[in-house]
Amino acid sequence: MYTRHRNTKNRHINTLQMLFLLFGIVLLLSACGQSQKPSSSEQNNNNAGTETNSNSNAGADDQDNQQNTVPPQEEKDPIQEQLNQLSLDEKIGQMILAGVQGTTLDAQAKQMITDQKVGGIIFYANNVSTVSGTAKFVQSIKDANRSNPVPIFMSVDQEGGKVSRMPETVETIPSNGKVGKTKDAELAQTMGKLLARQIRLVGFNVDFAPVLDVNSNPNNPVIGDRSFGSSASLVSKMGIAEMKGLRSEGIIPVVKHFPGHGDTSVDSHLDLPVVNKTEKQLAQLEWIPFEAAVKEQVEAVMVAHILFPKLDPDHPASLSDVIIGQHLRGKFKYDGVVITDDLSMGAIAKNYKLNDAAVSTVQAGSDILLVAHSYESAKTIFDTLVSAVKSGKISESRINESVYRILALKQKYNLSDEEQPSGDLKQLNADIVDWRKQVDAR
Repeated sequence: MYTRHRNTKNRHINTLQMLFLLFGIVLLLSACGQSQKPSSSEQNNNNAGTETNSNSNAGADDQDNQQNTVPPQEEKDPIQEQLNQLSLDEKIGQMILAGVQGTTLDAQAKQMITDQKVGGIIFYANNVSTVSGTAKFVQSIKDANRSNPVPIFMSVDQEGGKVSRMPETVETIPSNGKVGKTKDAELAQTMGKLLARQIRLVGFNVDFAPVLDVNSNPNNPVIGDRSFGSSASLVSKMGIAEMKGLRSEGIIPVVKHFPGHGDTSVDSHLDLPVVNKTEKQLAQLEWIPFEAAVKEQVEAVMVAHILFPKLDPDHPASLSDVIIGQHLRGKFKYDGVVITDDLSMGAIAKNYKLNDAAVSTVQAGSDILLVAHSYESAKTIFDTLVSAVKSGKISESRINESVYRILALKQKYNLSDEEQPSGDLKQLNADIVDWRKQVDAR
């Protein structure tokens, strides 16, 4: 009785074990079938527009091939997006860097910013008062520009030596010539940092420095000790160091005066200088510092009003496609911002109509037209360029090239009209005095 019951119980256990085993096999097969079956979205991706392929291996190969050939999503270009949102007037405005009158924002300056939407302002000595007064003037311009879609360049010629725009309470920095005599690149780099700290005190963001002209003509009436010296290698070494010092403090450097102002005997502020040098001669001296700056990815280059008849007998450098387009852009492979020297200087004003000069320099490859001393001149350039685009004399794509470079530079330095003046005057003065002692000791 007990044996029969035990046998019966064993049979029940065996039966249950078999059932569980069969159930497990069924579940396993079901899971395998589901894992081999692509999801509906995968089916759509693999078989869109075709019949389902019964060969599972071929289907897997197709899926892998399609996944591998999906092109990567194109990254958006924020500069191009910003450019696309600008009107023609706003784009033309970005290409003008204008001067202002007095030491406070007057109605005409405000109108120029509002109507011509100028992309930059330059200050001269007559625009500077005290540190606090100049800072308020600079900030009032930034405030007036907030209705425009792009922050404004606030620029100044702060070279050191005789070209200094800072208030008297700011310690002076000696000339490039004096610093050049030390032949010490570290002192030149510190000079760039100190210049940058000076102009940050009042809110500027662009300095028209360093001077990269080689002082090869002792009778030159305009360069002299504004140059680091008469050796191209010395000017390159010291100038590039100063440039790095400026940019390390967040100030945009502008090297000048391409193709080289060191061998002139006429001041271009007064009339048009002529330099009868060949391309080969320029390449052996004047161009060396500028080529060095281009290799160091200089942000901006100012082009001089000098006639080089052996390169272009009809146009000064600032209006010349040969010099800007073929040499600076072409042979030097420079794709940064090109700025003209002041178009109201005697070299241009005595020899060319302003509207003709404006069209010529843009056609030659300039990006920013500097016009320093007249609201009327800024308006003339604005109206001329707008009209030239509408008439087809200048293509809008040519304007877009320049404005793209300008926007790229402003974005690179994170320019903002919200940015306030910064720095400690007392500490800066102490640092300048200490640095001057080092220069004097050499």
